[in-house]
Amino acid sequence: MMYIRFAILLLTSVLLLPVATNAQDAISRMKDHVYFLAADSLEGRLTGTPGEAIAFRYISEQYEDIGLEPLGDNYLQAFDFTFQRQVDPSTMVMIDGEIIGKNDYYPLSYSGNVTMKGKLKHAGYGIEAPENNYNDYADLDPSDHILVIEVSSPDGKHPHSKYLAHLDLTTKIEKAKEKGAAGVIFVNTDPNCEDPSDNLDTKIKPYQNLPILFVKDKSLLPDGAHASITIRINEDVRTGHNVIGWINNEAPNTVVIGAHYDHLGYGVSGSLYTGDEPAIHNGADDNASGVAVIMELARFLKDNETLANNNYLFIAFSGEELGLYGSNYFVKNPMIDLDQVNYMVNLDMVGRLDEEGNLAINGVGTSPTITEVVESIKVEGVKVSTSSSGIGPSDHTSFYLKDIPVVHFFTGTHEDYHRPSDDAELINYTGLGLVYNYLQSFIEQLNDDGHLEFTPTKDDNNKNAPRFTVSLGVIPDYLYDGKGMRIEGVRDGRPADKAGIEDGDIVIQMGPVPVVDMMSYMKGLSQFKKGDTTTVVVQRGEEEKSFEVTF
Repeated sequence: MMYIRFAILLLTSVLLLPVATNAQDAISRMKDHVYFLAADSLEGRLTGTPGEAIAFRYISEQYEDIGLEPLGDNYLQAFDFTFQRQVDPSTMVMIDGEIIGKNDYYPLSYSGNVTMKGKLKHAGYGIEAPENNYNDYADLDPSDHILVIEVSSPDGKHPHSKYLAHLDLTTKIEKAKEKGAAGVIFVNTDPNCEDPSDNLDTKIKPYQNLPILFVKDKSLLPDGAHASITIRINEDVRTGHNVIGWINNEAPNTVVIGAHYDHLGYGVSGSLYTGDEPAIHNGADDNASGVAVIMELARFLKDNETLANNNYLFIAFSGEELGLYGSNYFVKNPMIDLDQVNYMVNLDMVGRLDEEGNLAINGVGTSPTITEVVESIKVEGVKVSTSSSGIGPSDHTSFYLKDIPVVHFFTGTHEDYHRPSDDAELINYTGLGLVYNYLQSFIEQLNDDGHLEFTPTKDDNNKNAPRFTVSLGVIPDYLYDGKGMRIEGVRDGRPADKAGIEDGDIVIQMGPVPVVDMMSYMKGLSQFKKGDTTTVVVQRGEEEKSFEVTF
């Protein structure tokens, strides 16, 4: 196999100049695609908005012009999602006949829409930990009571707590439910512990029959008091659309090539914009760039008989920015048999290839064949770095979790990431052409390999990463392969910004922990809790500088 790879590599190298020449027309079209999708008139392409509709119509028209077969309703796969939740004015908490003020409590996203009456019973930290010989429920019958539970633990809430496995709110709610509780009210008397978020997170599935809320002052909840709680949370349900086109070569296997086309509108959750006035987030790199490439790959592969050993399914996903909604919906409602999917290519933020040509390819460990191919391809002007994990904050994750080999192409974050300044004129269109060239070679080399073997990855960036509860407030440079953790951007008003740390600084020490890579950076963060102060040492040019940082 390696001899065959070497022969193909020689042929690829010989053909590089013609491919690059032929790519000029593709680059011109990709530029047109990006300028259209990132125009102000689309108002940031937020899922479920008129801007998204303009975008999916444009992509559908391009698919039709290329000659892709439509899947779904004229290329569209619709899905409903909850955009946001809001507390209804009818929500009310009454203790011993007295109404608690609206500013003294808030429902949590775990709560169902429910009215419940019952006696309050204090249940300590709501922890049952036999391994520590500790049990808040030992002398307590919580059945049909509304439990008052501390969010912390007997030794606090931090990464080294011996109760760490019991600290998550979901764990505490599940334990209370198991014990027969009629509701849960969280309180917080630990000055070193943050209050639960008041964000009614749409990704958390509510407990339909349990009121779950946070009360700011524990003294409002005397043990044994009669409580009457009504929680009403209104849901704003919207519809998003995946755009799906198909090249059916009557082959046994299908390659999925995808990119999300939605962005942040005027700046929903995830925006790093700190201005006072709403501003359109055009998302030229994130991710009009990826959509532009998949459309031109579709044009390249259509009627290409030399690459007909696979079928090709092109999916422009929506809802990625809100939580991988579109890709998650597709894998649960596939329009083809997922067992036939050979591998999935995800293009997310490929428009800012830097002067060194740094291109990150994530997920190479999900198939040994992919590892072999990536190691063999050489495209002039492209410097590849790889990671093995199939898990990441983009749409390939949805496919990896279905045991499908995946690769994610990415040219790195930058100071315009998730800001209104991510505009079309800042895209490196020559670099976009190089990414396009690389993908041509990638698809060509996998054409004759049949159905790829799937390999689960260790997902070191996910499960085995150190747990931490504080943030420095920076955007890491995920393409940096030197010693330390290079900072791509500093968020306004966060600890690093307040301390004087700047874009381009390389963190080399955090408190007692030397920082040599991303994992040791996270280990450093795990040493601290909110309110702690430590020294952070950075490399700035030829100098080492020390900063006092308070989390």
